[in-house]
Amino acid sequence: MTLLRTTHPAFNNILNDLFLPELEPKRRSASNTRHSLPKVNIKETKDGFAVEMAAPGLKKEDFKIQLDHNQLTISAKAKENSKDTHKYTTQEFSYLAFSRSFTLPKSADGEKIKASYENGILMVQIPKKELAKAPKAITIA
Repeated sequence: MTLLRTTHPAFNNILNDLFLPELEPKRRSASNTRHSLPKVNIKETKDGFAVEMAAPGLKKEDFKIQLDHNQLTISAKAKENSKDTHKYTTQEFSYLAFSRSFTLPKSADGEKIKASYENGILMVQIPKKELAKAPKAITIA
């Protein structure tokens, strides 16, 4: 296939990416690692925080969750499966990878974090420390 050419080299890749992807989809990526950031909801309740991450198509074994001081990092790496295995003559393996980090507030109890994965949603429950749950009454002197 003939690639589109201009007199300005910087525009060559832009033009080819715009006009040739549907004609030659496998030409574009030498490294088929797809990095994307899944969407996240973070809720605070009186007892803690809930991080909901939309990550469909993964298995719980694909995730890695780490806490380093007050930095919570959620990452995943998984091989993507291709449905049309009989139609290609050459196909490089494809992987999905992402990493997201969150700074926990001082009220979070990092020692009691729990995680679960169901129906494409990773749920990370972060309880609050006991001192942070109860409001403290201040006496006026």
